[in-house]
Amino acid sequence: MTQSTNDSIPMRLFVALDIDPEIRQRIERFEVGVREFAPDVRWISPESMHLTLKFIGEWPPQRLEELKRAVSGAHGQPTEITFSGTGFFPSPKSARVFWVGIQAGPELAALAAAIDAATSALGIESEQRAFTPHLTLARTGSGQPQRMLSDRSNAGFKRLQEKLGAMPVPTFGTMSPRGFSLYESKLSPKGAQYTKLHSFPL
Repeated sequence: MTQSTNDSIPMRLFVALDIDPEIRQRIERFEVGVREFAPDVRWISPESMHLTLKFIGEWPPQRLEELKRAVSGAHGQPTEITFSGTGFFPSPKSARVFWVGIQAGPELAALAAAIDAATSALGIESEQRAFTPHLTLARTGSGQPQRMLSDRSNAGFKRLQEKLGAMPVPTFGTMSPRGFSLYESKLSPKGAQYTKLHSFPL
């Protein structure tokens, strides 16, 4: 039997935590209030916001169930996650990404490590950097994150940085997740579109 076209096209996958609706709404209101200060960057739609635990990348559809079984073996402990403050990556001067800060106990990093170990057993590349949780609000460029270490000045976020400097540090709330999910990311001219494929309890 000939393999279907859909089965031969790799899926782009990642594992993430959903954001509580109340926190998402507060972040959306904040975003609406500051977007005019960075009109030329690509803002993330509120419904697409998530806290990434593991970026898997391309994965064959015919091995999806195998991946689900592996990820289901990653367990974590309940923890509180607070969303507050903002920042820029890789630095304020050469900002390419605008993000909301995340504060959490060691349980969150332990969950990310457990997922990383479960997926590396399938041949997925292990993380080489320490887990640093954040929530992306906007990017310059094509909409896909890039590792840019250059200190070249970038004006895309300049006015926004000036505005934030005159504002109190924003706080968006605290949540206690009960599980995490496997997502598919499909790229389009309007940005990435995310589809939840399966959820796993902590």
